[in-house]
This record gives sequence, C-alpha cells and structure tokens, in this order.
Amino acid sequence: MKSRVVAAPARARCGQWATIGDVNAATVKADPALVGAVDLARQAVVDEAGPGLVGEHLGVQMEADRIAAHLFACSNPAYEGWHWAVTLVRASRAKAVTVNDVVLLPGAGSLVAPPWVPWSERVRAGDLGPGDVLPTEPDDVRLAAGLTGEEDLESVSSQSPLQPGAWEIGLGRVRVLSAVGREHAAHRWVDGDFGPAAAMARQAANSCATCGFMLPVGGPLGQEFAICANEFAPADGRVVALSFGCGAHSEVEADQPVRATAAYDATGWDPLDLADLGHS
Repeated sequence: MKSRVVAAPARARCGQWATIGDVNAATVKADPALVGAVDLARQAVVDEAGPGLVGEHLGVQMEADRIAAHLFACSNPAYEGWHWAVTLVRASRAKAVTVNDVVLLPGAGSLVAPPWVPWSERVRAGDLGPGDVLPTEPDDVRLAAGLTGEEDLESVSSQSPLQPGAWEIGLGRVRVLSAVGREHAAHRWVDGDFGPAAAMARQAANSCATCGFMLPVGGPLGQEFAICANEFAPADGRVVALSFGCGAHSEVEADQPVRATAAYDATGWDPLDLADLGHS
C-alpha cells in the first residue's frame, strides 16, 4: 500500500497536512506505537536514500486505523522543498511496527513537472516538419462534408436554395472548409503579422486594398483578404488583410528623384612618390 499523504511546506506540522481519500485524519485515533516509531521511519529513509539526504523530522499524521505517515525534510539540493514520506503500519493485535512505503513527495512551491498534456493538444502552428504526419479528427469542426459527385449535386439542387457561401462543391475533396473553419482562419490572419494591428500596418500610409500588387482571392474570404505579389514587400506570397499595409505600396512615390552626389574624403591622404613623376 502506497502512502497517500500530500506533503505540505517544510514549516508545516501535522495539523496542517492534508490527506486524499475517504478517511478524515482528524477523526482517526492516534496509535502510540506508530507515532513513536520516528527512528524506524528515519532509518527506512536512510536505507532508501542515504544518510546525507535526510533532514529533520517534520511530524507524523494518522492516515487510517493503524496506518501513520512520518515526514522528513529532504536535504538533497536538487529537491528543495520536497519531503520524505514514510508509511508505517501495525497489524491488528500486533505490537510490531513495519515499514510499508518510502516516497519522495513535493511540497508547496516545489519545482515539479508541468501537468501532462496530450500530444494532440500540444501541437502548435509551425511544429510540422518535413515527413511529419498530422492526422485530422473525423469530427473536426473546421471541416464540413464536400459535394464530390454528380449525385450529390442533384440532391442539393432538389432542396431549398442555399445562400452564397453556405456550401462549397469541393469536387475531388471529401471535406471542405466549414463556416467555423473560415471564421477561425479569418481571426487568425487578422490578428497575425499581416493584419491591421501589425507594426508594419500601423506605420503605413496606404492599405493593401488600394495596392496594385494585391492579388484578389475568391470565395467568402475575398472581401477581407488578398495575396501580396510584391517581391520587395515583407508579405510577398502571403495572405494579407486588405487593411494591412507596408512601405512598398504601389502608389508610394518619391517626393524628389534620387540624385547621385559626389563624395569627398577630407580626413586622410594618399602618399605620392614625386620621383616617379620626374620631379627633382
């Protein structure tokens, strides 16, 4: 049976500890034999970890009838704030106390590993590399069933008319982008590096909506986004919000033509050998 004590800070004592389970430690009658077996509990930790890693005795708490937990400070500098928990038990009608378990538990403020997160929830944009495969869930709300054949088209035409943008033919594709998927993409692009709130857009005098390098896109997102086709722009080949802008706008013209001017270096000189010039 493993200890079920949750370690408290090193300054805490028995009355401040908490236990996990149905047994309320405050209602369990103290067992003098278990409470007094401090040396036995310490020796169990020494046998487990070595004498140099066991600190002061922090107290004892009854976990259940004839089950007690002794806590000792951990002296290992790599486990600051952690505690050794030793579970002692005594069989019914027996006087001998035995060691059930020795574990190292974290206290409040101890450095512990973060909660485990499933791989599917840890993946972020940009994590996918060459050769990686990212499966799509069958019920992904970003996708909807596409119309893949003539029979599907005939069934749709027999139904009530659909509003523009409410469905997509998607020939050759089992699923197409759903309204939720479009909304997610639109929010992501507007809030991204090529949206109106980007530093580049805030400093620009003109927006992409009036730029000659803007390539319009079709579909429901065409009224909000386009593709940049200016090789000198930071968004070249990227989807940009029409409210984005940069200094490479097609209508930006220089106030004055750039003229080349002569440059003179007045801070140094070149040594000349006058003998080579025929002078005496």
